[in-house]
Amino acid sequence: MATEQSLRTPATGSGDTRIHNIGYRSYDGPRLGRSYARLSLYSQSLRGAYGLGRSVKSKVLPMLLFVVMCVPAAIMVAVAVATKAKDLPLDYTRYAIVMQAVISLYVASQAPQSVSRDLRFKTVPLYFSRPIETADYVRAKFAALASALFILTAAPLLVLYIGALLAKLDFTDQTKGFAQGLVSVALLSLLFAGIGLVVASVTPRRGFGIAAVIAVLTISYGAVSTLQAIAEVQSGSDAIAWIGLFSPITLIDGVQSAFLGASSAFPGGVGPGNGEGVVYVLLSLGLIAASYGLLVRRYKKVGM
Repeated sequence: MATEQSLRTPATGSGDTRIHNIGYRSYDGPRLGRSYARLSLYSQSLRGAYGLGRSVKSKVLPMLLFVVMCVPAAIMVAVAVATKAKDLPLDYTRYAIVMQAVISLYVASQAPQSVSRDLRFKTVPLYFSRPIETADYVRAKFAALASALFILTAAPLLVLYIGALLAKLDFTDQTKGFAQGLVSVALLSLLFAGIGLVVASVTPRRGFGIAAVIAVLTISYGAVSTLQAIAEVQSGSDAIAWIGLFSPITLIDGVQSAFLGASSAFPGGVGPGNGEGVVYVLLSLGLIAASYGLLVRRYKKVGM
């Protein structure tokens, strides 16, 4: 904190002269270091992903998408309770696949918000002037968006699970399905967060970032779905699973249908086998690691 001392000299012909001696008081308090700075950046970014601490306008879209994600789950629970059904209308692992358009829109709106403003207003070098490094910044932003996505995708699963227990459905089956669903959306959150941040970090303009993220997530899914449908018509069922490697949402579908007991959304319900499923898992983890590496490389350049 700066302190100011004013010393007045004798009057001159033109009037009084003031000499201001501005000094700086030394800081004797605790220095919290990189871990605290990283945690603060993570917390701030996570709050920002839902508009908390920002204007009312910034809260509208993320909160609306959160409600849109949860309302269908609440309706399914109400139907199951009212009809005394023996199972939920939709499996836990299928919910995120069905709602993938909402998830993609959330990523497209919040990934640029997380990183594009820092690039546009050139505040990234200010972060690195403190005890924080490039990897700390990337980890905080990556973890924050992945956590926000996990909240978005896990909340409706929790609604389904609580509703299933209230409807007195089989506890063991519902708990197993709920756990499988959580594993699936955790992987989805990491994958979508990584891809969204990489695409958004390319441009400092938020509008361009939103359009680019939507294009990457939706166009790839549309192209893969079309090619899979063509392969099914031409009796190329073996090719359907391999084509699914080229879209983020179909990657998640393949992983959970191969190892989490989920039914596949691929044409004809033909999901990858265990051997192909290993490729799906490796590619998903590889994309997450590659996204982190590309972000670190990107911010080493802009942080100079």
